[in-house]
Formats: sequence, structure tokens, C-alpha cells
Amino acid sequence: MTATDSRATGSPRNSPPAAAEFGDAPGSAGSGIFDRRYRALTFGIISVVSLVAFEASAVNTAMPVAARALDGIGLYAFAFSAYFTASLFSMTLSGEWSDRSGPLAPLFTGIAAFGTGLVLAGLSQQMWMFVAARGVQGLGGGLIIVAMYVVVGRAYPGRLRPKVMASFSAAWVVPVLVGPVVAGTVAEKLNWRWVFLAIPVIVLLPLAVMLPALRRLPSGDRAGAAALDRKRILLALAVAAGAGLLQYAGQDRDWLALVPAALGLALLAPSIVRLLPRGTFRVARGLPAVVLLRGVAAGAFLGAETFIPLMLVSERGLSATTAGLSLTGGGLTWALGSYTQSRSRLEPYRQRLMTVGMLCITLAIALVTTALADGVPAWIVAVSWIVGGYGMGLTISSTGVLMLELSAPGEEGANSAALQISDALGNIALVGASGVLFGAFGGATAPEAGGGDAGGAAPAGAFVAVFAAMAAVALVGAWVTTRLRPRTAG
Repeated sequence: MTATDSRATGSPRNSPPAAAEFGDAPGSAGSGIFDRRYRALTFGIISVVSLVAFEASAVNTAMPVAARALDGIGLYAFAFSAYFTASLFSMTLSGEWSDRSGPLAPLFTGIAAFGTGLVLAGLSQQMWMFVAARGVQGLGGGLIIVAMYVVVGRAYPGRLRPKVMASFSAAWVVPVLVGPVVAGTVAEKLNWRWVFLAIPVIVLLPLAVMLPALRRLPSGDRAGAAALDRKRILLALAVAAGAGLLQYAGQDRDWLALVPAALGLALLAPSIVRLLPRGTFRVARGLPAVVLLRGVAAGAFLGAETFIPLMLVSERGLSATTAGLSLTGGGLTWALGSYTQSRSRLEPYRQRLMTVGMLCITLAIALVTTALADGVPAWIVAVSWIVGGYGMGLTISSTGVLMLELSAPGEEGANSAALQISDALGNIALVGASGVLFGAFGGATAPEAGGGDAGGAAPAGAFVAVFAAMAAVALVGAWVTTRLRPRTAG
């Protein structure tokens, strides 16, 4: 059976021999991710994830300052899309590389590329150099996230993986809360360049701590293969190029933009079908449904979240700061939901937890829509996003757990890459669809912040269209959760 064939079945396989490598005796219920045998690796993983999270929140804060300083506002969007496009390619590369030689090399290469991109961004003298540096950083980011999932699959026994996934979510909480404040202060009081130049130095300590444990990881069943799967690498390159062309076309409202849009779609659509597990887009049971759910959940949540601050500012007259703070509760409950799914006694009910998670997301998005009514207090949005964040914690972490459970030994890398690609494409597709709906229903005529004139009716309708569509997508995701387990024989 080929690698592609086994991924398509979505059948549960035995875990790779990681437990034996780390001295974990079968049935040793007392050990946890912070026990002596896992402690260094766990702290290293959490540290790296925290630094990546801090970078994400800090860079988003410093980006406008950097763009103005480099006189590059016209290329502002490309600083984000360059990262996304490059990471789409490197996710697949990381999966193939990890399955053949283990996650150590792609992880450290990814961290080196990520750090190099940060340094190049901090030293950039022109905006095009900054955009290119973000592309280098994206290559590293894609390598890191997939290799991290492979580390979890190879280093920890199945009963501990939900707890490691919960630690991933928890590692984002503090950076998301303090990152914007620190980055804003540094950019204003010192220089925006230090936001990029300081992070690479900090990551060296956790790498040194986790290196001995990483060296003991098994290489995987496909180790020693002659070369990477060139077909999959080319497909990944086509997906990245297609996504890049679509994003480029989205920045241009001229009719000529349809040319790169059509070319991008022609590259993206057939390539992504072959790159993801067979049956993903027909919701086949098992792994294909898990991979699809990741993109549906992430895209629906972000598709709605993108327009919430704009709605609060333009329709309810809130300040940008207050509007942004209304979403912070969701980040905290995301970590809480991830912790909930990690409880051992809830493992038999994982699929039901994921159904509850998608229903929480559906409810949250629907409740946000009520904030458009004058009689409804604006704080309903904060309450709604607390519910939605909890649903995301239940769902997103569980997709990672199920993906590893349904992966054959030596295929964790390819399947981790598929999961991350689905997440990224779900975000770009559904955020893009939200933007199209917003414009189609009159969003381009939205009044300035605090506007309450008659012209507000059209923007209100545009927000309703976005939130209704994303709630419907989340509800479809709740149905997808009923197909996450392969049908049992007999």
C-alpha cells in the first residue's frame, strides 16, 4: 500500500515506537507531559510555540509602523500574503522531509529560516526587501508547525497527545495578551526594527533544552527513502503559486485582475485535491473528514472575526481599542476548551466534544449578529466570542489528536501538512468569501466610525450576510463531526 493509499483510508493505526524510545511503560497512567522523561521536550515545545505566538501578535502590531517607515503602504497586504504563500509550500516540504528523516532537520531548518526572515525584515531598507523577508519567514513557519506535530506523534504516547495539544493552545494566551503592548511600546519608544531583531536571540535557549530529546526520536517507517516525493513537492508549489496569484488579484479591482485570478484558480484547485487525503472534499469518513473540518472550523471563525471590530466601530460607535478587546475573551476560552478536550476521562466522547465545539461556534457567530440591533448591548459580542473561543478549543486541538491517531507510522508528516494546509486555505477562502459578501451587500458604503445615518442600513445588511454565511458554514462543520471516525467493519 502506498503512502497516499493508506492516508485515504483514514483507518486507525498503531502508534510509532516513540513510547519505548522515551521509556514510557505501557499502562503507566501516572506519567504526564511534565514528568522527567518528557519535561525538557515539553518545555522546549511550549517555549518555541510561545515565541512564535509572540512574534505573530507583535508583528501585526508593528507592521503599520514598519510600512510607513519604509514608505511601503502600497505593499502592506503583500507583507502578510508573502508569509502565507511561502508557508503553504514549506508545510508539504516539512511533512515529506519529516516522514523520511524525522522532524529534527526540518524543525531546526525552519527555526533558522524563521529567525533569518526576522533579521532580514528588521534590517530592510525598502518595502520590497521587507516583503521578501516575510516570505523567508513564512518558509520557516511552515516547516516549524508541521515538524512540531510530527514531534508530538513520535515522542508522546497517544494518551498524552491531547495534553500536548492543550499546551499548544495555552502557549498562545500570554503572548497574545502582552505581545501587542510590548511591540507597540518598543515601536514607539525605541524603533520598530527591534520587534523583529530581538526574537531570534530568545529562541536559542529552548532549542538547546529540547535538542537531546529530539535526537532520540525515531526516524519513521519511510526513513532512508532515496528522495522526497517530487510530485507532492510540485503540487505544493502549484498550490502556493495559485494562492499567491489569487491574493494578488484580490488587491486589484481592475477587470484585468481576472487573468491572474483565473490562472491562480487553475493552479490551486486541481493541485489541492491531489495534495489532501483522497475524499476530503466529499467528506469521506476518517482522516479526510478530520482534515476538512480543520479548514471549515478555522475559516468560519476567522471569516466572522475579521468583520467584528469593523462592525463594532462603524455600527456601534466603539473605539478601535474597545472593539479589539471584545475578542480577547475568546483567546482565553480557546485555551480552556483545549484543556477540556485533554481530560483523559473525556477521550471516549471526543467526537461529541467536537460536535459541541462546532455548535458553540455556530451559536457565537449567530449571537454576534444581534449586536446590530440598537436595543442589544454591545457587550453581547464579548460574551459570544467567549462561547466561540471555547468551541474552537474543543475542536481545533481535537483535530490534531485525531489526525495523529489515524496516521500510519511514518506518515505523520504528510498528514500534519494536510491538516495545516486545510487550516490555511480555509482561512483564506472563507475570509475572502466574507469580503465578497460584504461588498456585494453594500459594505463598500459603510459609514465612518460612529455613523448612525440612514446609510447605515446597507452596511448592516452586509454584516448580516457575512455572519449568516459563516454561521451556516460552522453548522455544516457540526455535521462533518459525525464522520470523523472510520466506519467499523461488520
